[in-house]
Amino acid sequence: MTGEIYRQIIVDGTYFGTWCVLVAHNGSHVIGWQWCASESKAAWGELLRRFPAPDVIVTDGGRGLRSALDRYWPRTKIQRCYFHILAAIKRHITLKPRLHAGREILELTRDLMRVDSLDDAANWMAAYASWESRWASFLTERTYAKAGLERPSWARANQRWWYTHIRLRRAQALFRQLIRDKALFTWLNENYLDSEGNRTVERTTSRLEGGVNAAIKRLLRDHRGLPEEHARTAVDWLLNSLTEHPHDPWHLAQRHLADRSAAPAPVIQDEQIGPVTYDTGLSAEEGLWTRKGWAGRS
Repeated sequence: MTGEIYRQIIVDGTYFGTWCVLVAHNGSHVIGWQWCASESKAAWGELLRRFPAPDVIVTDGGRGLRSALDRYWPRTKIQRCYFHILAAIKRHITLKPRLHAGREILELTRDLMRVDSLDDAANWMAAYASWESRWASFLTERTYAKAGLERPSWARANQRWWYTHIRLRRAQALFRQLIRDKALFTWLNENYLDSEGNRTVERTTSRLEGGVNAAIKRLLRDHRGLPEEHARTAVDWLLNSLTEHPHDPWHLAQRHLADRSAAPAPVIQDEQIGPVTYDTGLSAEEGLWTRKGWAGRS
């Protein structure tokens, strides 16, 4: 770790099997990663605490990350990935919402990708405020429990009423949280321009998703069947090769061999004499064995 303070750090987690690897990227290279079972606060904390707090973190809003940010990088600004915002809205209201309010908020979400300046951002915020005002009473409509009325799966057994348009309210809650966190248009801040006027903060995690994570998936797909330890070592090797200054291959091989030689010898059980009572192997005594060829056919 160099101690360099980055303008932005893009983070994301990708899963395979029972493992998840959290990756940090500075927009050009991988700068660190953390193995874990899930995207928990502790796992994210182990990754974040290795680096000085950057100006901006670009994230998909993974579980546990916000709590880790509050602890380790409380002053870092957040930029939520636009593609993941759209994916979350699609989960809430689908791609073909039946209600007019749903069609409007889906189109507003798509309009995020067309925002390219602070003026565009102001216009988008005005359009969203207009949507909330126009559908305010509609979004507070309630359904009351009564005999013969099917209760939603998410409603508690003793709940007397629930919001009728809960999916739209979830979409509304998502945008309210993003606006409260000032996480929608961080990338447009004029302080994040280089000497040539180019923006130095991303608005999506695509550089990490489409580059590093896709390479991990491709590696494991091309080498299907690797033992778990071998698969993790292969991913470590790939991520090392994507850093700005990869470690020397021979040095890593020597360290790996040293770790293996230092490991305790495996315990070998006494070999059993005679057939076992229950087994999955083939036994000639039971008339079962591997057969080859035409098996006597002419």
